[in-house]
Amino acid sequence: MKTLDLSIDLPLGAQDLRVEESLTLDGLTAIFGPSGAGKSTLLRVIAGFTPTGGRVIFGGEVWEDGRRFLPPHQRGAVCLFQTPRLFPHLDVAGNLAYAARRSGAMADMPDLIARFDLAPLLPRRTPTLSGGEAQRVALARALLARPRLLLMDEPLSALDATRRAEILPLIEDLAERSGLPILYVSHSLPEVARLARTVLALAGGRVQAHGPTAEVLADPAAGPAFGGEEPGSLIEALWQGLDADGLARLKVGQETLIVPDLRAQPGERLRLLIRARDVMIARDRPEGLSALNILPAEVLRIVERDATSADVILSAAGTELRARLTRRSVATLGLRPGLGCYAVLKSVALARD
Repeated sequence: MKTLDLSIDLPLGAQDLRVEESLTLDGLTAIFGPSGAGKSTLLRVIAGFTPTGGRVIFGGEVWEDGRRFLPPHQRGAVCLFQTPRLFPHLDVAGNLAYAARRSGAMADMPDLIARFDLAPLLPRRTPTLSGGEAQRVALARALLARPRLLLMDEPLSALDATRRAEILPLIEDLAERSGLPILYVSHSLPEVARLARTVLALAGGRVQAHGPTAEVLADPAAGPAFGGEEPGSLIEALWQGLDADGLARLKVGQETLIVPDLRAQPGERLRLLIRARDVMIARDRPEGLSALNILPAEVLRIVERDATSADVILSAAGTELRARLTRRSVATLGLRPGLGCYAVLKSVALARD
């Protein structure tokens, strides 16, 4: 497990990028925030494309500290961009072989070709590839470079939903199984919820929150990084099966959730994203509702957000849920820490983009 220590103060026109953080790189770390937050600039600083005079230390090795500056090709950080930067004069096989020869990874080529289903593409010139095909080739080529750190700058943003659905499982598998530290820039909440173990949330060139994904998604301080969209709750569930009407049953703690349009493998562990606006609270168990998921809950704490709204943090099904209510509703219901109630989930989304 590597650490990345950052001390950066870089002018960015109307705003500065200021980051003072120590990141523990375990699996995939998302750099999340709205457009203009400084996400891609931070990635370029780490890669060595943008000197700052600040400090970048990876695994105890000084890449930049004001006196020393290690150029990009000596850092072992490989970048994957929104648009795959493949060599147009080479076919797919040539692109892969170029990276493999430079790193001494020729023996790794057959496995990666099989993993990313590239065999049918090997003789094709890269300008003839679709966006999804090109991104698969670019990802395989990046791995053949044997990076110490993989930097991914919104690699799916130029793809349609179908192509994203093809690439996401490859990134997910890579993050979980390879042991390679990954920094992944994104402004997509579903992508981050699905892929990231930890999140660095940026807005206006400043760190708003940093920590485990579930904590950051539920942290009101991270609000500016969500572009005005409220944080939610990220919970893990086990897929149990399909009912006769096609609805899926998921186990969360000792409770069962019912979710439409979801197929998975028995016992597969899934991430669910429940937005704060999609959680209602009732003092008594409600009847005659269309909502399928009603959970016994207890109020843990109430966080006032502004003059009109508050976040109510609940304990339900062995996890924390966040509900966003008006302060009038909080008062009308008489909500307070320790009070028993029911959480009514209007929508439960699988954390998949």
